[in-house]
Amino acid sequence: MGQNVKELKIRKMGVSDIGPLAYIENQCFSRPWSAKEFGHLMEESDALYLVAEAVDEKGSRRIVGTAGMRIISGEGDIDNVAVLPEFRNMGIATKLMKELLVAGREAGVEEFTLEVRVSNVPAIKVYENAGFVSEGIRPGFYEDPKEDANIMWIRK
Repeated sequence: MGQNVKELKIRKMGVSDIGPLAYIENQCFSRPWSAKEFGHLMEESDALYLVAEAVDEKGSRRIVGTAGMRIISGEGDIDNVAVLPEFRNMGIATKLMKELLVAGREAGVEEFTLEVRVSNVPAIKVYENAGFVSEGIRPGFYEDPKEDANIMWIRK
């Protein structure tokens, strides 16, 4: 499908998305989540996960991204945002974040937080555009490679 996306649908994650999401994880992260871990999310009442489904001009559908959070004591802890490399720079992560924040607010979330590698400037820009502000650094948070995390928040 590549760059010829005719339509992009953002929707809640379903069981049929587990395999494609595990593939996306493997393409995006040095320590990817497994299909089994995504399956467990389907059983957790505090998990809110969305997928980006691209439709090309022939009508072919493909899961190209995901964003999700855990809702803990009224706060949204965003723990996963990923878009397949060949679908980046198309606004997909921005759309996922916008819809995730809307869904979180509809679920009663007033504040959101996330961690992002300090070197991941494109992701930081997406989060800043969504309203997140850096509130500190968590040293050595990431592994493979070892790196600090930028802690970002949207507060009331």
